[in-house]
Amino acid sequence: MIYDLAIIGGGPAGLSAAIYAARFRLKFLVLAREPGGTVLKTHLIENWPGEKSLSGTELMDKIRSHAESLGTEIKQTDVSAVKKKGRNFELITDAGNFEAMSIIFATGTRHRKLGVPGEDAYYGRGVSYCAVCDAAFFRNKTVAVVGGSDSAAKEALLLAEYAKKVYILYRKDKIRAEPINAERVAKNSKIEIITNSNVTKINGEQLVRGVTLDKPHAGSKELKLDGVFIDIGYDAESSLAASLCVKLDERGEIIVGRNAETNIPGVFAAGDVTSCSFKQVVNAAAQGAVAASSAYRFVTEKV
Repeated sequence: MIYDLAIIGGGPAGLSAAIYAARFRLKFLVLAREPGGTVLKTHLIENWPGEKSLSGTELMDKIRSHAESLGTEIKQTDVSAVKKKGRNFELITDAGNFEAMSIIFATGTRHRKLGVPGEDAYYGRGVSYCAVCDAAFFRNKTVAVVGGSDSAAKEALLLAEYAKKVYILYRKDKIRAEPINAERVAKNSKIEIITNSNVTKINGEQLVRGVTLDKPHAGSKELKLDGVFIDIGYDAESSLAASLCVKLDERGEIIVGRNAETNIPGVFAAGDVTSCSFKQVVNAAAQGAVAASSAYRFVTEKV
């Protein structure tokens, strides 16, 4: 079977693209390692239109249910390679190979690593990249969030619901959270911000026992901790697109035009994997809709 469209990725961009592809009556499928994407690891979303507050899991359950109600076929599998096959594209996956006339890359991002000694050794033993996943394991303990973005602030706020003490460790002089979250952090007595500091090593025995800083805090470079949550940004999951010679920017993000098109005919991209500067769920969903519309035009003109 040759599909009109293959959507790689099952987050807000991919599933929104699926909703529109279904409405355009395209023959398509969604290939996703983890339907829902990284949004599943978001504790609260408070800027999705029509919803004052809901978890990432709740939002993605709604979007996935909507897509599946329209007949969306989702295969939970890894795509290991994408190749040109005549006028079409071949996708190599754990669930078999698929051929499609067009592709939407909605592959999102992966957590950026800190790159210090102890990070890999203590992953899953005190080192985490997801407070939603692991906060409950640190009830009444002392933890730190490494990073200064809005995402890092929200991680700290969630951890403060469980831990007795939460540090935010940031390399610059002021965290970059949205004003509402910066205010929440400032008002939370459990949270302490340590600025102008870098973590140089994560220490432990069987489990994390602390970190080493590049300058003293309270008279010591050693900070005792039970857990370290790393939130220093994301890198685009763009290697599959690059293998098709899709152009990337200096950050490794897929360069797209106003219609979500790439430099390769029939290849489109949407969401956080793209060069769009505003990385928000609502924007990813909008890009997915645009990409599906562009894929529809490409397929109908090609036929």
